[in-house]
Amino acid sequence: MLKQLGYIFIIGLMFSCNSSEKTEQKVTIVDGSKHYDVYQGSEMANLMRGMHAFNLQLKKEVENGKITTEFPEEFLKIHTAEFSESKSRNARFDHYSGKFVEAQKLVFVEDTIVPLTERYNNAINLCISCHQTECTGPIPKIKKLLIN
Repeated sequence: MLKQLGYIFIIGLMFSCNSSEKTEQKVTIVDGSKHYDVYQGSEMANLMRGMHAFNLQLKKEVENGKITTEFPEEFLKIHTAEFSESKSRNARFDHYSGKFVEAQKLVFVEDTIVPLTERYNNAINLCISCHQTECTGPIPKIKKLLIN
């Protein structure tokens, strides 16, 4: 009898979980007899990874004093990209993302008295400021983009 109550309790716990919650998006890759569950990042996470890669290359250009690239229009997707299931767009994010786009565009403006390194660091510092409010994990990686 006690064993049956235990089973009922466990089944009750399983059904009490909110089944309307979304699960992480994973893709199963089959390689011969091995199965791999690979995490698929959200549209926003993938965009930010791309922003990091771009700014890593841009940092080298700024350090050399010559920018050979243009502002990537892809960055404008920051205003519409889907977040992961545990995050959502809010006024603070909208504020920082708007300021970031403005600052990132200024990096590519040639006729300004603000030094290139300062304009670049301003854009990166906006990333850090936003990430200090939510999603703090990438901050150490973002700080490596700064030019000292």
